[in-house]
Amino acid sequence: MTKKKAQAEAAFLATYDPKDFPRPSVTVDLVILTITDADLKVLLVERGEHPFQGRLALPGGFVRVAEGQREQGEGLDEAAARELAEETGLEPGSVYLEQLAAFGAPLRDPRTRVISVAYFALVRPTLAPLVRAGGDARAARWVSVADAKDLAFDHDAILAAALARVKRELDASSVAFALVPETFSIQELRAVHEVVRGEALDPGNFRKRFLRMVEDGVIEPARGKRLTASKPASVYRFVQNRDRDRAATAPASRR
Repeated sequence: MTKKKAQAEAAFLATYDPKDFPRPSVTVDLVILTITDADLKVLLVERGEHPFQGRLALPGGFVRVAEGQREQGEGLDEAAARELAEETGLEPGSVYLEQLAAFGAPLRDPRTRVISVAYFALVRPTLAPLVRAGGDARAARWVSVADAKDLAFDHDAILAAALARVKRELDASSVAFALVPETFSIQELRAVHEVVRGEALDPGNFRKRFLRMVEDGVIEPARGKRLTASKPASVYRFVQNRDRDRAATAPASRR
């Protein structure tokens, strides 16, 4: 940029008043999923404040915004990661987190015009018992997605969109590996696919697919065995190279 253009821009910014334009609030809402007792569950909070006081809702909160031109607050991924840590108490980076979609219909929030950028998070079953409520929530609890209805705001639509995304990505990405323990058997991974899809899968066909993932280097054998009703089962783990590890633990802004 030339000196003349830089001076002109500086003069423009010096007189620019954000109040001349509409400024909707922005929130991040989190669809936090896990599988326990062979059931897909979502983390819901009981709202402790108005609006919708006492109603169940998805965890989330407002994106922090600063009033200055140089310091404008936090980014969306940063806000989602912060809310996830505050609302669950889980360590940053321990949960798969991915941007879902934006929801901005008028009147979705009775307080003011609010646009929400939703994320979905996948919690390993071993971490699910460690989740605790935070923020303005009275209580947080895991609820079967089949029973998660009549939520506050437009959270029913956000939950439905997240479930559809997870189903679509089940075979195309590493999302299934975020819903099993760090080491898992073929049967345990198949159970994740069955629970998310809501249908039984042929064990033989799934085993062939599983072994292809081993051949492709996506999965590798791990130490130990898993006790079953018949005989001990071999266990495996997800091969986490740098790219896969980033995708499985860091917020990803997909639009």
